Amino acid sequence: MAAGDMASTRLGAGRQHLRPLKRRGLVLLRLTAIVFAVLLFCEFLIYYLVIFRCSWPAVKTPADAGGLGTPEPVLRAMFLADTHLLGAVRGHWLDKLRREWQMERAFQTALWLLQPGVVFILGDVFDEGKWSSSQAWADDVGRFWKIFRHPPHVQLRAVAGNHDIGFHYQMNTYKIKRFEKVFNPERLFSWKGINFVMVNSVALEGDGCDICSGAEAELLEISHRLNCSREQEHRPQECGDGQQLPASAPILLQHFPLYRRNDANCSGEDAAPPDEKYTPFKERYDALSQEASRKLLWWLRPRLVLSGHTHSACEVLHGAGVLEVSVPSFSWRNRNNPSFIMKL
Repeated sequence: MAAGDMASTRLGAGRQHLRPLKRRGLVLLRLTAIVFAVLLFCEFLIYYLVIFRCSWPAVKTPADAGGLGTPEPVLRAMFLADTHLLGAVRGHWLDKLRREWQMERAFQTALWLLQPGVVFILGDVFDEGKWSSSQAWADDVGRFWKIFRHPPHVQLRAVAGNHDIGFHYQMNTYKIKRFEKVFNPERLFSWKGINFVMVNSVALEGDGCDICSGAEAELLEISHRLNCSREQEHRPQECGDGQQLPASAPILLQHFPLYRRNDANCSGEDAAPPDEKYTPFKERYDALSQEASRKLLWWLRPRLVLSGHTHSACEVLHGAGVLEVSVPSFSWRNRNNPSFIMKL
């Protein structure tokens, strides 16, 4: 065989060897592209697709009714509950990474698409606040502000839950002050004509402890201020010269729900699963006591109550038709379909 023929044969064999390598490279490139597309959709785009379907309810203004009055300001409020940021003791780093990424993407997407004016978290912000050390608490708080970062014009407020400060037998002044140092301790928050009363429901044990007595005294003072705002024209001498509140019934925000027997009458995809609906609620543990619930309704006369703690959604009517909405957990660790509530 001639030398030229041998060289040509080797070259042909080399080309044939390169073709399988080229095919493998293309297959690998396609697989990489598919994996990247799946990750992009499942870990980023899907939050936009789901939350984009949410919208604020329409509000009728005087102009809509043919009136000439100035439209009242509208407050867009978003309510979350039971985020349960994992701590140093029970939180595996991989579980933290996964759950916190999910919450961060869901919250940041909702913030960008829905543009709320204020965000409320209804307790159990942290999972281990009831026993975490100072350093562990500082680490958890730092992670919280990264996940729930927001622009300056958006307010974020939270009420304490049993995982933040402990149940009644675990809580103390130090834990409460530590929580309030992170979140505004103001119990009565008025904005754009709406009064919000933020209750430390863990302190409504009713046993006369110092923290419980202080919490009840504070609520009585708030009740007095709210009643004065409603009846300012009839008895101004009793209300003094303090800042006048909007003359409207408040929205009550707390971690524990008002007393109810169970979740038997709750329905919808965010309700408790059937095997849990008929489990009796224990007073002062699963819900407030009947006595504490009656006091709150009598003192504050709210138009709406929002609560957390159960990790499931429910709507309940109390007393003379006061609606309570239990907000489901916002953590994928507690349920497969976390959600939040929007209210104007």
